[in-house]
Amino acid sequence: MLNKTIGQILPETAAKFGDKTALIFGNRTFSFAELDTLSNRVANGLTVMGIGPGDRVTLYAQNSWEWVVSYYGIAKTGAVLNPINVMLTPDEVGFVVKDCGAKALFTTADRAAPILKLKDETDLAEIVTFGAGAPAGAVAFDDLVENGKDDFKAAAVDAMTLGKICYTSGTTGFPKGAMLSHRNVVLNAAMTAAMNMRIADDVQLTALPCAHVYGAAIMNLCFLFGSTFVLMERFDAGEVMDAVQTHKATIMDGVPTMYFYMLAHPEFDKFNLSSLTRTVVGGQTMPVAKSEEWTSKVGIPMLELWGMTELAGPGIMQHSCGENRLGSAGIEMPYFRAKIVDPEDVTRELPNGEVGELMVSGSFVMMGYFGNEEATKEAIEPDGWLHSGDLAKMDDDGYIFMVDRKKDMILTAGYNIYPAEIERVIAGHAAVAMVGVGGKADAEKGEIAKAYVVLKPDGQATPDDIREHCREHLAAYKVPREVQIVADLPTTSTGKILRRELHTLDSEDQAAAE
Repeated sequence: MLNKTIGQILPETAAKFGDKTALIFGNRTFSFAELDTLSNRVANGLTVMGIGPGDRVTLYAQNSWEWVVSYYGIAKTGAVLNPINVMLTPDEVGFVVKDCGAKALFTTADRAAPILKLKDETDLAEIVTFGAGAPAGAVAFDDLVENGKDDFKAAAVDAMTLGKICYTSGTTGFPKGAMLSHRNVVLNAAMTAAMNMRIADDVQLTALPCAHVYGAAIMNLCFLFGSTFVLMERFDAGEVMDAVQTHKATIMDGVPTMYFYMLAHPEFDKFNLSSLTRTVVGGQTMPVAKSEEWTSKVGIPMLELWGMTELAGPGIMQHSCGENRLGSAGIEMPYFRAKIVDPEDVTRELPNGEVGELMVSGSFVMMGYFGNEEATKEAIEPDGWLHSGDLAKMDDDGYIFMVDRKKDMILTAGYNIYPAEIERVIAGHAAVAMVGVGGKADAEKGEIAKAYVVLKPDGQATPDDIREHCREHLAAYKVPREVQIVADLPTTSTGKILRRELHTLDSEDQAAAE
């Protein structure tokens, strides 16, 4: 796996498994051979458009079979994959496309209209749309599939070269593009499979977005080892459990809230989940009580993991054959190292049991942030160790327990939200003088974002006005769930807002909750 590229995944597996079912999406079923051929047609179509090795291609759509085919078709050309969150607004898409210099973009017909202007404003040359009714100025995906040739030889690229750029919000409020090599991506998927003993006989089900590194790791490992991949368009507790019993899924991955919603489903006991042998959870810490409840009801372990965009997926996991130490994210994966250091002196490694910053190294670590040397230097030490930004502790057996976040990142149902990005948008409202954003505990989502807004002396705005302003500029999951108008904000002597003290301003009668 050390020298395999993303574009080599399907051809090699198709040669081995041929007509075996590779992908199930809704009512559609595809064999490995069919996926290989379809992605070849897409690759040929892109080549005709002038897309080749090193060009960046953005994927902006909900989970679908077309998304999967496009992913591997793009990879076969040697182009750099740029999967982005489907919840991003046109403005946010524009930032990413311009920042990475994308030459082509895949999306759905309904999302294409607001971003067609990017062809005039950026290096974007082509927009390919899934579904019927491609707007003028876009190319229909169906045309690529129908007109492309069946055979394509994957471009010869080195496994150590750039294969993927995944954007993650930065503390400056602007996204950063984590550069992942082909080795980062393929090796992470392979080792994720190894930790949970995922094999060709498995039927893997997930509703995780394929655009997210966790979802992508699961997708890639299925096509690496010949497992059947059951992909849901989006999460719905009843639909997911129905799919488990219909397809006799043996393993399922998700974020904690997915399991919360399933456990709370009024007809939970009516679904037959007996085919499952393992369930895996990541994205945020899983409460021990919920893991125990799941195991008591389903009869199988809940295996936790921890990962980062900058690692192409997981880095710490519970091993299926080891002790499932609840409350822990697990142990180091192969080809990966972790240590706990003094947050004020990263050269000092802390003894087991002490809380410090989690730092990681090894073959999963990204190449750096695209076009951002300063951010890269801040994240990766000269010796190659990457700052996770998370506080954790390690026990004497090497199990790692996540304690808190070093920075002010808010984690909402598995999505990373940075206060500075929301603050930057709210500060643009004409009535706002000052704003601070902090996290607030939430039983279902883990945390929600709450904005504390100081209006100008003559400013007129309600909490709903502020939230509506946010909706125009931010993806839905980034819009603060609560907004409170306040007289002032807690600050340091230099005027820096003390985000950790914002909660002292809480007043239920002033908050507008969704």
